[in-house]
Amino acid sequence: MNLEDIVSSLTEALTTRTLAVWGVAVDRVVLQPPPRLAMGDLATPMALELARQLKKPPREIAQKIADGFELPTLISAVTVEGAGYLNFRFDRGLFTAMHLRSVLASPASSGRKITVEHTNINPNKAAHIGHLRNAVLGDTLVRCLRWLGHDVETQNYIDDTGVQVADVVVGFERILGEGVEQIRERINDPESRFDFFCWDLYSQTVRNYKDNPEAVQWQRDTLHRIEKQEGESAKIAALVADAIVRWHLRTAARLGIEYDLLVKESDIIRRDFWERAFALLKESGAVVYETEGKHAGCWVMKLADSPEFEGMEEPDKILVRSNGTVTYVGKDMAYQLWKFGLLDRTFEYRPFLTRDDGRIVWETTSDGDGNPDAPQFAGADQVFNVIDIRQAYLQKIVREGVRLLGHSEAADNSIHFSYEMVALSPATAAALGLQLSEEDRAKAFVEMSGRKGLGVKADDLLDTLEEKALEAVREGFEGREDARPPEEEMRILARQIAVGALRYFMLKYGRNKVIAFDFREALAFEGDSGPYLQYSTVRAENIFRKLRERGVEANLDEASLDEIAARGEIPDEIWEIVRGSSETSAVVRRAVESLELATLTHHAFELGQRFNTFYHKFPILNEPDQEERQKRAACAEIFRQTMKGILELLGIPLPARM
Repeated sequence: MNLEDIVSSLTEALTTRTLAVWGVAVDRVVLQPPPRLAMGDLATPMALELARQLKKPPREIAQKIADGFELPTLISAVTVEGAGYLNFRFDRGLFTAMHLRSVLASPASSGRKITVEHTNINPNKAAHIGHLRNAVLGDTLVRCLRWLGHDVETQNYIDDTGVQVADVVVGFERILGEGVEQIRERINDPESRFDFFCWDLYSQTVRNYKDNPEAVQWQRDTLHRIEKQEGESAKIAALVADAIVRWHLRTAARLGIEYDLLVKESDIIRRDFWERAFALLKESGAVVYETEGKHAGCWVMKLADSPEFEGMEEPDKILVRSNGTVTYVGKDMAYQLWKFGLLDRTFEYRPFLTRDDGRIVWETTSDGDGNPDAPQFAGADQVFNVIDIRQAYLQKIVREGVRLLGHSEAADNSIHFSYEMVALSPATAAALGLQLSEEDRAKAFVEMSGRKGLGVKADDLLDTLEEKALEAVREGFEGREDARPPEEEMRILARQIAVGALRYFMLKYGRNKVIAFDFREALAFEGDSGPYLQYSTVRAENIFRKLRERGVEANLDEASLDEIAARGEIPDEIWEIVRGSSETSAVVRRAVESLELATLTHHAFELGQRFNTFYHKFPILNEPDQEERQKRAACAEIFRQTMKGILELLGIPLPARM
């Protein structure tokens, strides 16, 4: 039983009691922890809220509710405090014993299907540090939603017909003079990182446009051929995009990030998704053809009457330009309709790759080679699009387009999970080899800029983070040669610490805050960091390992739990950990509802701090009294199970030792 269950049962009991005593039906009961633990575990101001209606003193109302109140399970006492608050205290022993039997048990299946689209890196070069925040936020959201009992489908949108891919194709064809076979050799070269090669080629091509303005026409012609699936350019684009996506997935896998489906823009085009969506928009009157003014010749979505766009100087949005090309938001609207199953057509699917655990990552296809046994994708009840805050306006338009087509419920369930950019601290930027000006060194953070040549590949960041973690691991074993693990084991540990450091850093700040990634802060073994949580959990694991080695029983079987329940005496320091663990389910739910995943990292950090205080004050291994040792072991086990569950939700690996 967790805190949510207790609040639910207590709310029902209070509602029934108030109606019986005062003849008043209560709309809602607010139950929250009081300011201090000495005041109890839950408190409600309902008597103060009823005072105006009943025209009686709040304390009198509260006392009459409390007198003879039949306490629900796990509640040991109710008192009237202050101006008229009803304060409740838990039966600490019984609560601890019951909670230990089901720590962080996942809720039952909701029957609700949710699609989360995240990462969405242009398949033209290696992933960079900015993409990591999107991927980590999206993956953590997926983990939390699944834990909450939802059927979650993870999609990664691949813009394989966009201008960025066209630029790399221009680089191969016009600058290097290479065709399909030569490019395939590059891709298959085991000594080469194709995504790194394309990173440099892309920059070279963009510089060439600046130096040779006439070369921009190469881009236009190449983009046209790719969109129309014509000639050598289209073949090169498909080959490059496929190879780059495979590298992107390898990078994501280093962080434990996985996908169910890769949706390619080329298939959206070839399946005529936009044409169908456009027809529906025209039929509904949601878009109009402008015959005069600055939008003459364009198809425009009229948004002036929509509350979300009220007061904007230019609320209307062009979906189809006068030259017939479709804007980005038009294709995205068609894609959004498909996610909800609101488009009368769909894709075929084929395996893209098989993971080590045997699960398949699927991709869309229009080549007539779809697998009839592929899963049925789309048809979601709710859709989360993890896209940076700069796309907020376009996401509003997508949502409004769905609404104008008569799908108000789908529009309400179209959620833009926005976030701010990632920068680097000057020290980290310098450590990664970026050439900084004096002005950059004086800033709080260094913003990435392709035009300034300030960019960091995601794999370079991870490699450096692993090396720094390895240095810390080696230092930790200095002077303890007898305990020093083999080099390969230390490298595995360093990788796990690096992943924990990076994922936690990307999550611990509010999503609408610009974050400056810093090696020192991320890798700190003390304070608000991933390694601190890993270390705290390993410390709890070590308690039970050492108990086993000494042949000492932790005594956490059913009979022992019954004894803990019967005794009931739990010190505040232990009780705070038990209570904190019981709040985790509500914290996960709150983090998802608010889309502030930092709520969960903050909760985990507070639990870690409480456990480390407990660890130093209440030793378990050398406690001679069996009953006391049992009580303390129960607390450590609750923390251990809770933190292992939280680390799984955060995507942070648990090392075997630290």
